[in-house]
Amino acid sequence: MKKYISIVIILLSTATIFFPCNKGSNSALKNDTTNSLPIPPVLSPYKKNKNSSQYRIVVKSGLTEFFRDKPVLTYGYNSDVLGPVIRVRRGEVVKIQVKNSLREYTTVHWHGLLVPGNMDGGPHQVIAPDGTWNAEFKIDQPAATAWYHPHGLGTTAIQVYKGLAGMIIIDDDTSENLQIPKDYGRDDIPLIIQDRRFDESGYPVYLTSMRDIMEGMKGDVILVNGKVEPTVSLKRGIYRFRILNGSNARKYTLRFSGDHDFYQIASDGGFLNKPVKMKSLSITPGERAEILVKFINIQDGDYIYLNDGDRSFLKIIIRGDKNDITGIPEKLVNIGRIPKTNIASERFFSLAGMGHHVSINGKQMNMNRIDETVRLNSKEIWEIRSSSGSMGMGMMNSQDVYHNFHIHGVQFQVLSRSNEPVPENERGWKDTIFIENESSARIIMRFFHKGVFMYHCHILEHEDNGM
Repeated sequence: MKKYISIVIILLSTATIFFPCNKGSNSALKNDTTNSLPIPPVLSPYKKNKNSSQYRIVVKSGLTEFFRDKPVLTYGYNSDVLGPVIRVRRGEVVKIQVKNSLREYTTVHWHGLLVPGNMDGGPHQVIAPDGTWNAEFKIDQPAATAWYHPHGLGTTAIQVYKGLAGMIIIDDDTSENLQIPKDYGRDDIPLIIQDRRFDESGYPVYLTSMRDIMEGMKGDVILVNGKVEPTVSLKRGIYRFRILNGSNARKYTLRFSGDHDFYQIASDGGFLNKPVKMKSLSITPGERAEILVKFINIQDGDYIYLNDGDRSFLKIIIRGDKNDITGIPEKLVNIGRIPKTNIASERFFSLAGMGHHVSINGKQMNMNRIDETVRLNSKEIWEIRSSSGSMGMGMMNSQDVYHNFHIHGVQFQVLSRSNEPVPENERGWKDTIFIENESSARIIMRFFHKGVFMYHCHILEHEDNGM
């Protein structure tokens, strides 16, 4: 008897929403006095044995001071904003009890984890206010950096913007044996990069213009791990940064000041075959990358900035002696390419439109409709094309117009980009891919998990409008 996996796209509706705003204060905004880079704590299991771990997460509201003496409403997992790192190991069974303490519905999606559809945390697994959801799944994929965030019907963008996001780290034998930095928080550092827009009194505001609705919400202040443009002090040595673009819509072009080079060692689904030397890295919402950076031939007290283009948002001060690791490995893993034989189906997906007029293959999300049915354990090739159409192009730079494509329940490999060769740093495992306006990409994947899954644009406002 044949088994099938079903996939649907998601519809959400965008409305103009403002955070509460104190109009009485027009004082200059000042960063929090303790503006050092915070390191999200690793969540401790409340119960653990050799092959399984059990965790508790509470989705809650709180107050956060992005600017001194300006507390604002935020959402977080077990905290006022963002959430702890969930660290798991390949082969173990993970059980997570999620309690929703908000006054609104939410979900928790394990972005990048390969789990059955009923444990995926999409809009089909809604958690009511004061409700609890018990997720349970086995970790059966290579070491990687993933993340978790809400994925509700019509509420994803605003709940992420209010602070709901956290990192997941998967370990395995390979990651533990590679000679790379792996001391979490010391030389293995998470960077959750997001953007916000604040009014003159320090309150985040959301969807204040037609451009926000068309392109997705892009702020003018960059946060790292929930802190506005922080500073971190590091010893001379080699460092590993786990980078997550947790923004709603902004694409970052990351580079270090002084044209300092670095090496990408992993993409969404885990390690690359070998480190790829780079000067800059483009990363769109939902994507992850791990990089190695040498801070060795630098004088004590000197500093380097991590920039988005020409804008600095993380200051790195070099102090003290070198750490232990002084070299970049020549080889990381052996990634087998999925052969282009015995393909069960080839499908085409057109991501079109902007704002409220977005669609995939001319359709918007309907929770009661299945758009594609895929055979379990089959292998498929998908071609994805991005087009804004002519809507709103007069008010926008064409470079700001794009879509990116995320598939739940799988990791894929990129075959080509508009019939061009695939960049070296995209030759590993991916679950989210940037598609430039009027461009396309071909990807190949296998479907190992049964259930109903999403595929969608990961610009959250586009997702919320039906894409």
